[in-house]
Amino acid sequence: MLSLRRQLLPLLRAASSVPSSIHRCDCPQLSTFASAASAPFSLEEYLVASCGLAPAQARKAAKKAFDEASKDCNKKAFEELNYSRLNSASNPDAILALLSSVGLSRAGIACIVAADPLLLRSSAKNVGPRLLALRDRLGMSAPQIARFLLVGTRALRSCDVVPKLEFFISFYGSFERLLVPMKRNNRILLSDLERVIKPNIVLLHQCGLSVRDTAHLCSQDPWLLTFSSERVKEIVLRAEELMVHCSPGMFKNIIAVVSHINKEKVALKLKFLKSTLGCSESEVAIAVSKMPKILGLSEENLLGKIQFLTKEVGLEPQYIVERPILLGFSLKKRLVPRHCVIKLLQAKGLNSNISFSSLATFGEKDFRLKFIDCHEDSVPGLASYYASACAGDVPSEVQLSS
Repeated sequence: MLSLRRQLLPLLRAASSVPSSIHRCDCPQLSTFASAASAPFSLEEYLVASCGLAPAQARKAAKKAFDEASKDCNKKAFEELNYSRLNSASNPDAILALLSSVGLSRAGIACIVAADPLLLRSSAKNVGPRLLALRDRLGMSAPQIARFLLVGTRALRSCDVVPKLEFFISFYGSFERLLVPMKRNNRILLSDLERVIKPNIVLLHQCGLSVRDTAHLCSQDPWLLTFSSERVKEIVLRAEELMVHCSPGMFKNIIAVVSHINKEKVALKLKFLKSTLGCSESEVAIAVSKMPKILGLSEENLLGKIQFLTKEVGLEPQYIVERPILLGFSLKKRLVPRHCVIKLLQAKGLNSNISFSSLATFGEKDFRLKFIDCHEDSVPGLASYYASACAGDVPSEVQLSS
């Protein structure tokens, strides 16, 4: 790898430059950089002069281009780089002209290039038709193209993305909804649509998920779409083992959790909950089916919450088992601050009958309205007290267990 880096570095810093007619004429608003034929080409300088990046951004982007190009260190990849389109301004100029031709602003182009500087070495002959198809076939506006390119340039320079975009826009319901999973995992546009994506969707449908539930699940967890069919089948089987005690509506949540946790870790987590809460296997199974998210939390996280709820709040373990949603809330940002507020209010003779489960499950707006705003006159400074508790400044009488 060190040898490869020595060979690649000159390509990004000192390859020979070729004057570009595209740079001079076709895209004048982007053409502030004009190198002499004998001057060495510097990607970093080009990013500043032609793309409008700040020097610090340009250094970061140039390093990113080098690091990403270095990842694939086989001979073919190296030869492609050696004779590629980053050894002069000619090809980068052509790419900038294409981006400008679909209506992208200079600022928008700068953001896109900073996010994926290797776009500048893409083949203009390949990227051009794909870029124009976003506008002409899909009907994307310039702002939509810009938002797509911020997360989808790798796919744009690797394959014909339009058929995949057409499918995913239909699957998720809109272009805006597609952006959500793309930001989490843009590999969905690089996976084979017919051999991987569609078969996985069929598998999820076959296990009982509706079209809407499948789209929602794959929006929150787009990695599912890129897994092998064998792995998806194994995930579904493990989820079915855990859904014995849960409603069908929770099944997609269980799939989302177990897709990132192996079978051994799930077994250890169930054993931990059983011993810590002092309950039976069936009770733990029911609790997990109600709140699958807790399987993804660390033992340290869960133990801190259980100790706080039992020792500070005074809840019985069985109460927690029956209301596992409590373990899904943040200890420092919700459970502790709200306990601080209710203790203060109870000391004043206010809201003494509210259960802790109800207290914790109120949305933030409703909680403030019911427990903060309406008591400001009788308890001056309550809002500041609550804000301090949320920031971690816990009163001495209510401290987190170490």
